[in-house]
Amino acid sequence: MKLNIAVLPGDGIGPEIIGQALRVTEAICEKFGHELSYEYGLVGASAIDQVGNPYPDGTHELCMASDAVLFGAIGDPKYDNNPSAKVRPEQGLLAMRKKLGLYANIRPVSTFPSLIHKSPLRADLVDGADFMCIRELTGGLYFGRPQGRSEDGDTAYDTCVYTREEVERILHLAYKYAKMRRNKVTVVDKANVLCTSRLWRQVAQEIEKQYPEVETEYMFVDNAAMQIIQWPKRFDVLVTENLFGDILTDEASVITGSLGMLPSASIGIHTSVFEPIHGSYPQATGKNIANPLATILSAALMFEYAFDLHQEGSLIRNAVAASMDAGVVTEDISLKDGKPYSTSEVGDWIVNYIKGN
Repeated sequence: MKLNIAVLPGDGIGPEIIGQALRVTEAICEKFGHELSYEYGLVGASAIDQVGNPYPDGTHELCMASDAVLFGAIGDPKYDNNPSAKVRPEQGLLAMRKKLGLYANIRPVSTFPSLIHKSPLRADLVDGADFMCIRELTGGLYFGRPQGRSEDGDTAYDTCVYTREEVERILHLAYKYAKMRRNKVTVVDKANVLCTSRLWRQVAQEIEKQYPEVETEYMFVDNAAMQIIQWPKRFDVLVTENLFGDILTDEASVITGSLGMLPSASIGIHTSVFEPIHGSYPQATGKNIANPLATILSAALMFEYAFDLHQEGSLIRNAVAASMDAGVVTEDISLKDGKPYSTSEVGDWIVNYIKGN
């Protein structure tokens, strides 16, 4: 198979972690006989610095012409600490989601036995946790209009908007994945307060009848936030709107023991994007200490979701698990008495594992 990939390293540690994921991708393609071609594009703060636009037209054209996008991270303190900045790196991410029609963010949350000791929760609560968060990505407060501030700057407003079509397509996707897993969907909303949530619940109650083999439950977002911590193993597929999903998925990521371990896939109308859920970690830029495993696992999702190559994705996950069992990990998840490995050393080990298995 020929794989044509757009590579968007972004800011901070983005280039370092993307570099290792790309090496793993190359090793997999060599092992399984796939033809790989890729091209780099600008995004985020680096794009603003070079061309004044966090998601340039050239980058969008590259993404549209590719089969998949491997994405690093965006963000820079010089923009984070400037509330009056007119152009921000995050605007590039929102623009990419909108223009590529990336309506669903999929974040698998699962624990690694060798990392359970790093979880802030008791081992018996998190050992065996395995669920999937599906977040609607192109509607809600982040995109609703009107949005802005009053002329005197003392009043600000955001508008939360959802259409039936947006809710239907994300719910159908959630049921699709639930049927591939353990046949349970949890719809998270705030229907006791918000009109948009009442639309979500109404549509979900209609759609659930089309999937009688799947158990459907409804949960307010505040209750879901508590239950993810109290009983993370009770969930299978959790689906929710944009803002709630943004918050809940970051909360869920922490229970696994490290934010640097979880991949994500953004699925949509055009080209899908595969990225780690963590940020650009500017303090570690250029130090060769950043954890590349979430990005490498995102490459595994890319093989599976973009190219339907499940054996390839499985080998990458096995390699990551083996590196952790062997203690070949970066300083953020290394044992107290263990040697921390650099970003590139972890990449070396995983590439060698793939070549030897």
